[in-house]
This record gives sequence, C-alpha cells and structure tokens, in this order.
Amino acid sequence: MLFATFVSCVLIGSTLAVQFDITNKDGGEIWVGIQGNSGKAALENGGFKLGQGQTRSVQAPNDWAGRFWSRQWCDSGNGQCVVGNCNGVECQGRGGNPPVTLIEITLAGWGGQDFYDISLVDGYSCPATITPIGGQGKCRALKCLARINDQCPNDLKVNTQHGVLGCKSACLRFNTDQYCCRGAYGTKETCKTDQWAVNSAKFFKQQCPDAYSYAYDDDTSTFTCKAQKYALTFGG
Repeated sequence: MLFATFVSCVLIGSTLAVQFDITNKDGGEIWVGIQGNSGKAALENGGFKLGQGQTRSVQAPNDWAGRFWSRQWCDSGNGQCVVGNCNGVECQGRGGNPPVTLIEITLAGWGGQDFYDISLVDGYSCPATITPIGGQGKCRALKCLARINDQCPNDLKVNTQHGVLGCKSACLRFNTDQYCCRGAYGTKETCKTDQWAVNSAKFFKQQCPDAYSYAYDDDTSTFTCKAQKYALTFGG
C-alpha cells in the first residue's frame, strides 16, 4: 500500500514539471542565463556553463514563467561576460545586460496555455529557437536564425574587441518615450514604428519575422501551446 502511494505521488509529481532541453549551437562555450519573473524561481540558480554542441535539461514547475538567454565571451576568472552579463556563472535572479536575444515563456497562463516568444525588444545578440515537443494546440516552432549583427545599422551596433557582438533596439540606444513606447506613446495606437527615424522594429521584423520587434508587437510574435517539454537552442 505504501509502495502504491509512493508510485502515485511520483507519477503525479512528474506531471507537474516542464522540461527545457537547452542546446548550445554557438562556436564555443556559452553561459546560459535564466531569470524567473517576479515571484518565480531562478531555475538552476540562474545559470550554468554549456560547452559547444552540448545539451542540458532543466526542470521547471508547471506554473513557472521567465526568460532564457545566452552569454558569450565569458571569463571564468572574474565571472564576467562581454554579452548578456549578469555578474557570475549563476545569475541568482539577476537579468542580463542588453542587448540579448531572449526566449520568454509563461507556463499555464491564460486558459491554461503556455505563452512563449523570442524577444528582440531590447536588441539582438545571437540566433535562437524554441520548439515545443509534442503538446496540444498550434505549438509552432519559433526561430530567429538571421545573423543580425552582420547587418546591424551603424547607430545600433555593439562594437567590442571581439567584433560586433550585438545590435541594440532604438529604445535601448536612444531611451526616448517615442522609441520605448511610453508616456504619450504608451499605447499600441500611439506607438507608431513607421514614424521612427531609426526603425529598429522594422529591421528586426524583416530579419526575424517570428520575434518580438518592439513593445506592442503581440499580434505576430506571441504563440501558445501546452507541452511538457520545450527544446531551446542558442547559436546556429
């Protein structure tokens, strides 16, 4: 009887977790960053090293919400990264310095569905994909595989000693109400990207149609599924 109860608890517990299989398709080692939304745990204490070609599985509660990103050109000696830095291998709840390509997900959101996206709202750092494995619903694989750093407008480039390693959004670069869709521009109706002198939203959307390009890009950039496993890749 005790054994049956134990097995039942294990089976119930297993249905309450969602697995993220994270793969590094970059040209070298990366440090994965993970940040939970407010009130949500920092999975794996917020980060870990991932060698080229390696995959690591991460378990999350079925109501978890947060974001993943890739940190590059990291120094184990001082715990700092040139791209996506959060001050340590484990981010411990801290976010990464933008611009970074973000994979965002909310499990068991409205209607019990998982909501997921790739966001370039603050800018781009590397290719990324998120693919539901199985699942119920539309469950589309999302990808942003363009090498945006190579084509980034000069005003938005992040130049480093290692070359151009990021492309800022206009909001991140100029920090104005118009580019950041706030103040008088804080609604979908008033935040008009076609009036931007530096239209990073249009540029990002042309390169990665699946990705969020600015704050009100919901219609073409948010997707839903209900799955117990998601495959995430950085690089490619």
